[in-house]
Amino acid sequence: MTRIFNDPSDFAEEALAGFCDVHANLVRQVPGGAVRRHRPRQPKVAVLAGGGSGHYPAFAGLIGTGMADGAVVGNIFTSPSAQQAYSVAKAADSGAGVVFTYGNYAGDVMNFGLASERLAAEGIQVDNVLVMDDIASAPPSESGKRRGIAGDFTVFKIMGAAAEAGETLPEVVRLGRKANDLTRSIGSAFSGCTFPGADAPLFTLEDKMMGLGLGIHGEPGLFDTELPPARELGEELVARVLAETPHGAGPRIAVLLNGLGSTKQEELFVLWLTVAPLLRAAGYTLVMPEVGELVTSLDMSGVSLTVTWLDDELEPLWTAPAETPAYRRGNAALPGGVAEEPTPAEDTTAPETFTAADASRDYALRCIAALTAARDALHDAEKSLGDLDAIAGDGDHGRGMVRGIDAACAAASGAASRGAGAGAVLAAAGDAWADNAGGTSGVLWGAGLRAFGESLGNHHAPEASELAASVAAFAARIAELGKADVGDKTMVDALVPFTETFSRLAGEGAGADAGWAAAAREATAAAQATAALRPLKGRARPLAEKSVGTPDPGATSLAMVFGVFGPHLAGVRQAAGARS
Repeated sequence: MTRIFNDPSDFAEEALAGFCDVHANLVRQVPGGAVRRHRPRQPKVAVLAGGGSGHYPAFAGLIGTGMADGAVVGNIFTSPSAQQAYSVAKAADSGAGVVFTYGNYAGDVMNFGLASERLAAEGIQVDNVLVMDDIASAPPSESGKRRGIAGDFTVFKIMGAAAEAGETLPEVVRLGRKANDLTRSIGSAFSGCTFPGADAPLFTLEDKMMGLGLGIHGEPGLFDTELPPARELGEELVARVLAETPHGAGPRIAVLLNGLGSTKQEELFVLWLTVAPLLRAAGYTLVMPEVGELVTSLDMSGVSLTVTWLDDELEPLWTAPAETPAYRRGNAALPGGVAEEPTPAEDTTAPETFTAADASRDYALRCIAALTAARDALHDAEKSLGDLDAIAGDGDHGRGMVRGIDAACAAASGAASRGAGAGAVLAAAGDAWADNAGGTSGVLWGAGLRAFGESLGNHHAPEASELAASVAAFAARIAELGKADVGDKTMVDALVPFTETFSRLAGEGAGADAGWAAAAREATAAAQATAALRPLKGRARPLAEKSVGTPDPGATSLAMVFGVFGPHLAGVRQAAGARS
């Protein structure tokens, strides 16, 4: 259990600030994360690792010579926002381009992708390398759906060394993708991890049991089994990894036996006594293996085994020197270039002013009331939404929604105080939601609210048909980003019935109040019906069977929010059951 904290919601930010203060000789804090203290003497590719907090020393602990140039740091187990990724990239870019590298999770893919689009539009060379090493999360035929776990470390190491050697951006990207293609991992958990302030772990296992195939966000294993002796555990891990040996792989391998947060070093050494002989007996030469905690999950008790098959290109990069706060290898050159001071996190730009019609400003107050009602509902439901998410995910949905709606309410009120109309108020709310919540739901809700606001505009209060068009714009933007369909067990399963019902009734001449109430009932029923579905998207997909019988948390929260929006956006009473 995480016991040292102040306000649990500030844990990730305070941990990053403390880390940057301790290691001020090597890193400096910037908005969204941290970068190397010293800029390079000449332009080099900036390798930027990224992901949620809770995995130390990944990701910020790997900033330094021969490894990452910076880290984009999200909240606990939550992808950073697009704004965070953009800010860190701008701070780290030295003129040779940037490459984001991260595990294959929907929120990370969306947010780093959006940041990349923005950087490219400004003329900065940018690319992305996704890590997909977890063999338990999808079969070989669907390797592109696999998530990234401890294989992040070996891919980051190879990319960092390539960039340090002066390789171009396309070459660093090629080598990173090659390393990913030749990396396989499998993990096992013995107990769950606990968020700061939580009174129970994300999942539990019976005594002397283990969950095989876990992810690094506290997701439970694909199945539970009796905890075997170290020898049998080692045999299981090695057999599963070697069963997926890449075609044409050579006899030399990098090996990482990784602890997940509270597995003692001595335990790992005991396990190594089985792992290493089995790999050698299979004909492999182990090249500078690593045993320790390098990609963790808060206080989870567990272990993972990662193997990267090396060749003449990758081996020199794996063995190259590195000097970071948490990882050192060989004698890396001392930092060169100009040392820079930490970048203040405060936004010093002048507040935006707005032009809007009085009717739109009046409607903006109703939008703020809707967001406030959603804030109250989400705070009340934070724990229940987190519990739903923990069944087959990482348990952070409630916390992420609360962070998002709190930021959205503050931004909306601030925009309204400067004369914004309804469209600008909702756009500001969406941007703040995405920037502060991070994760998949953060980027989707943020982009959706911005699209809703852009459709509304700032000229007048909407008629029913115009409100329906704005809801449709919200839905279209989420479909564009999330790529989910009805039946995939996501928020789309509640959003599409709401949108179709409201649009149909508005087109038939029903008032906004009646149409919204009926649509909210449809959304609530559809969210509850997702209990029968198997997830086909997101982090719950690898644990599909565990999810059956439980409603989707994203669909549940969407139905809840749209239900309480109704009395304010459409002038109706709250739809029955919308907050259930």
